[in-house]
Amino acid sequence: MSHSTNHKIITYVLALTLIVIGSSFVLGGHTRYIESAFGFYSMTDIYSSQSLGLFWGGFFLLTGITVAAAPYFSVLRRPQFGLLMMLSVIMLLTLFDSGRWIAEHGGFPVIGSGQGIIKYFALLPLAFYLCFGSRITKRTHALMNYMPVAIVLFWIGGMKFLELEAKAIVPLVETSPFMSWLYALFSVQTASDLIGIYDLGFAILLGVGIWFRKRYLVLIGLAGTGAVFIMTQTFLFTAEGGFSDTSLIDGLGLFIIKDLWFICNLIIILEYARGCEDSAAEQ
Repeated sequence: MSHSTNHKIITYVLALTLIVIGSSFVLGGHTRYIESAFGFYSMTDIYSSQSLGLFWGGFFLLTGITVAAAPYFSVLRRPQFGLLMMLSVIMLLTLFDSGRWIAEHGGFPVIGSGQGIIKYFALLPLAFYLCFGSRITKRTHALMNYMPVAIVLFWIGGMKFLELEAKAIVPLVETSPFMSWLYALFSVQTASDLIGIYDLGFAILLGVGIWFRKRYLVLIGLAGTGAVFIMTQTFLFTAEGGFSDTSLIDGLGLFIIKDLWFICNLIIILEYARGCEDSAAEQ
């Protein structure tokens, strides 16, 4: 796919997810999520959860609409960058809340809460790609977009070796037609360990390929890591909690839909890999 095609795919996927999440907030969904995020800023002492949901949902909607319109109105490119950066940073700063982490396990992110927040790292390099794509080399874009993929796979992949995470993913794995076979062959913990090894292995392979400009390693890494994020999207339809009759997406849906951002990160890395030779040529 050409750069322009990739740009369009990323634009529309990003805009769609932001609009869906924003609409869900506006419709009154994810009250605890809103309270947890804005409680960090002590705003829940001033405003009601409903007001904060409307505000934050509106901000998501504004960002999504701006992203969708920016390719047609060049004047929106810089506002697009600012909105994406603000949205990401506001959420990422809440990682300093102790409630996002599991201290007794060395600081792994809390299942659902901390894990969902670290996914906002994916938006940072996407903002640079959409707004300043031609001003940054493809290799730099690839390295920037690898970072959030590595962060989420190393953190969440590392958690697969913990008992609490192994038990937490049971409802997802046992209802998946693609993964339920793991429990027929292995124990819950062993299956989780294998998933963790898979996540970590392909994350490392992708990073090595990008760093040493080895196209075949990058492509194998992309296939492996891409399968992770594509697989999670199937949970929307196979596990409970994906969709909501009142707010479009439920808790699981809010958690999983953000994995589409990582697919966008991988598309940018693929763009680099297509022109990456096994020599040390700079792209």
